[in-house]
Amino acid sequence: METLIEFVIGPYRSAGATQIVIEAIAFICGILSVWYAKRAHILVYPTGLIGTALTVYLLYQAQYYGDMMMNVYYSLMSLYGWYQWTRFNGEQPVYEISATNFKERWVGLIFFLITVGVTYAVYQGFDYDMQWFSYVDMVTSGIFFTAMWYMANKKIENWTLWIIGDVITVPLYAYRGMGMLSLQYLIFTVLAVQGLRAWRRSLKVQ
Repeated sequence: METLIEFVIGPYRSAGATQIVIEAIAFICGILSVWYAKRAHILVYPTGLIGTALTVYLLYQAQYYGDMMMNVYYSLMSLYGWYQWTRFNGEQPVYEISATNFKERWVGLIFFLITVGVTYAVYQGFDYDMQWFSYVDMVTSGIFFTAMWYMANKKIENWTLWIIGDVITVPLYAYRGMGMLSLQYLIFTVLAVQGLRAWRRSLKVQ
């Protein structure tokens, strides 16, 4: 237990108070956002928007530009998803929880490939020294991009992608010494599994 506490707290002993507060707020908002997503509640987007906006700042300071651009996209997609989830046709929401069709799966694959390419271009644009974890960033960025788009359209497959991306990201942030973010993505993984189960139940009821 002491080792876990040291892992989470250790990297922040030399950090400024402002950075710690910002990361703590982003941490809490991120957890709340996934929790609301599990319940298919509209508050997934305002809480997520706060968390991603703060994370953009933190990742820019740490020079993790791939992750930073991904969170810029999250912020924009949160606005899009917020709009989508508030659309109604009479008393019925326009978007109900559903599974992807053949066309939507292909669109998701195209989004994944484009995002990997764009993330690579961002690294090159910032003249970033590419390391092995930079390529992992590219892959997770593509996974999360597609997951966010699926979530905005209430496609149940978003949870499968979140789980895959979160499992990859937990050790990645641990390797970088960002203990709080690593712990956050570990919690995300657990919530994503619960979210997948909850949305499956909801889909069966429909």
